Formats: sequence, structure tokens, C-alpha cells
Amino acid sequence: MVQTRRPARGATLNMLSDRFNLAAREADGDWLDAREGIDGAPPPLRTTVTVERPKTIIARNQSPDLPFDRSINPYRGCEHGCVYCFARPTHAFHDLSPGLDFETRLFAKPDAAELLRAELAKPSYTCTPMAMGTNTDPYQPIEGKWRVTRGVLEVLAECDHPVVITTKSDRVVRDIDLLAPMAAKGLAGVAISVTSLDTRIAMTLEPRAPHPERRLTAVRRLADAGIPTFVNMAPVIPAITDHEVEAIVGRAAEAGAIGVSFIPVRLPWEVAPLFRAWLDAHFPERAGKVMATIQSLREGKDNDPGYFTRMRGSGPWADLLRTRFLIARRKHGIERNSEKMRLRTDLFRKPSGPQGELF
Repeated sequence: MVQTRRPARGATLNMLSDRFNLAAREADGDWLDAREGIDGAPPPLRTTVTVERPKTIIARNQSPDLPFDRSINPYRGCEHGCVYCFARPTHAFHDLSPGLDFETRLFAKPDAAELLRAELAKPSYTCTPMAMGTNTDPYQPIEGKWRVTRGVLEVLAECDHPVVITTKSDRVVRDIDLLAPMAAKGLAGVAISVTSLDTRIAMTLEPRAPHPERRLTAVRRLADAGIPTFVNMAPVIPAITDHEVEAIVGRAAEAGAIGVSFIPVRLPWEVAPLFRAWLDAHFPERAGKVMATIQSLREGKDNDPGYFTRMRGSGPWADLLRTRFLIARRKHGIERNSEKMRLRTDLFRKPSGPQGELF
């Protein structure tokens, strides 16, 4: 196990603020062209990966505002480094900070496929769609080496188990060979997050995620392969990205997405001060306006944890945002496509092999 000490809260914020004043880091060449002539080469960022061996791999929830009751997260922490990520506070379980630790001290679960096979084989298991990417991204850069997500998909494909994947990475196209046959049976769908089309905003907001144009290209490739694909504008940040609503909906439709959804920015727990540090570093002239609008969405607070409102926001700004999305989706003919993501569960069969034979 990698042993580390959690930095003091102030030290964590200072480190993160310093990082946000630097250029976005290079991830598989995503930002190389965009970065040239802007900030120069960034300093190296060291990433460590610790093996985690949980006893189970399926996480379950009873949240009434989520469309799934089970999910799989192959990794803890996320290299993409999105400043708004609501999963950042979960690193506290390992006595690590929600700041730099969350995006550089990662945990991989290489036994995920084996654990999944055993859980699916239990006589008590009943099939409903599995969600992936609900906490940290299953296609972050380390997936290229660890291939934990790939192993999980292989088990789900073998068992004809439905799955919905959420990612902000074009690396998902690597698994079209698995996803396309599943989609042909009504067993797979993908949602790709596109937060901004503006290179400078994206490269500081999501510094190690693939370029938005690469994500839109992935939407096209998935759609061409017959895989139902949605685009999520999640989160929408007032006075930073909300002006791009109509453009993102239009580009998503052009790429073949069958729907576009959104979530106003959420700032739970330690995420709020990290987000404020990002605002102070990149948009100091409008930081006050941004936070005031967020608080108007969240009943006067930085965050509203209430079911349903946490995903939609409330008040005039939230109502206006919903109206804009409705008009944009109607304009591009994708306002009523939720039926296309309904996945079948009747094809599921228990896994074969040693793990299945135990049950």
C-alpha cells in the first residue's frame, strides 16, 4: 500500500490554487496544440496507483433521483482533475485530501471482473442495468494500462447484462467491439460529458480530460456503431459555460447523440473551497457573480443535497436553464429520445466458469 499523509486544509487549497495558475497538464497529447503559445510546458505531475482489493464490486444505492440502483467503480480518485468533481471528498476515507491527492493518488481494483462474476452468479442476484462512471471515470488515463473497465465489460457482455457508461473520455471507443454487439441486443448505452467547447476553459476546468472535440468525435464513432449515445453538459457553470448551451446541444446532435442532458454545478463538502480557488485564479473579475448565481440555485447555499433539486437546481435561473435546453433540443429534434436508452434485462444469464460453479 502507498502510505501518505493528508496535507492540512490550507496547504491543500494553496497547492491547488498554485496548480490552477499553471498551464493544463498534457494527457495523451490532448492539450499539446492548444497549450503551445499560451503558458509553455507544465511541470511534471506524479501519479501513483495503489491496488485495492475490496470484498465486493457492486455498489448499491436507494436514491430516488438516480435512474439506477447499482454501479461499479473500477477506480478511486481520477486523473482528469476536474475541479468541480463531487467525488473528491471520498478520498477522505483513505485519509487523503480532496485536492491534489484525489487526482494523483489513485486506487485500482484489478479483481473487479472476478468479483463481478461471483456476484452475478449468486442465486439471489436479480438483473437491472449496471451503471459505470457514476463516481470516478472508468476511462481515465490509467485504464489504458490497468484495463479494469475492459475486464468488467467482458463479464457483462458474456452474461448479456445491461450497462450504461458515463465518461468524459474518448477512450471508450476502444471497447466498441464489446459495446456494439451489446447495443444491438438492447444492452448498452453511453453518455459522454461535454462541459465546454472553449479550449481555455476546458483545459483549466478539466485539465487531464480529453479535448472536447475528441469527445464529440467519440460520440460520432459510437453512434455510427449503433450504440445509443447521449451527451451530458454536466456541470453547467453560471457565467462561465452557460452561454454554450445552444452550441453544445447543436454539436451533440450533429455528432449523432440521441439526447442531451444537463446538471447545474454542485459544490458539496470540500469541493466548494477548491472551486472558489479555481475561480480566483482564472475568473477573479466574475467570481462573485458566479457564486451568487450558484447560491440562488441552491437555496442560498453553495450546495443543496436534497433529492431531485440537487440535480436540477431551483429558482428562476434553473427554470431559465431548463427552458433553454428544451428549446435547443426541440430545435435539433432530440427532445424525446429517452425511450431509446431503455435496456433489456430479460436476456441475462448467470456466468459460466469456476466462479459461477461455486453457486
